[in-house]
Amino acid sequence: MPGLTLADARRMLDAGLAEADKIGQPMNVAIVDAGGHLVAFARQDGAIRASIDIAQRKANTSILMEAPTAALMELVQPGAELYGLEQTAGGMVVFGGGVPVHRDGELVGAVGVSAGSAAQDVQVAEAAAAAIKA
Repeated sequence: MPGLTLADARRMLDAGLAEADKIGQPMNVAIVDAGGHLVAFARQDGAIRASIDIAQRKANTSILMEAPTAALMELVQPGAELYGLEQTAGGMVVFGGGVPVHRDGELVGAVGVSAGSAAQDVQVAEAAAAAIKA
């Protein structure tokens, strides 16, 4: 079973960018392989620069935790089981916009999106991740 290919990553990137265009929010979109290595990235005109790093960290967080970053928010609040998690592994991101990508039940990569609201980031990331299933 092949891992995440460049062709997969480009398809995901195109789908994410198209969704960002559709909602009118310029985004940074990062696609990483199962090892968290960057395979494809784009920063749309007007997307904030700080989100370049955040998008990549969201993708890496999704790989490390094998979960969408939006699922982590409740778990990292003061007093919660994973409080302080975002301080580990070089700085994880624990709000929406990172989505793991599976093929035939195996984790093959992740997408991280940043520059909009958390809900917009999730919407664009999910659109990108869905492209590998198409």
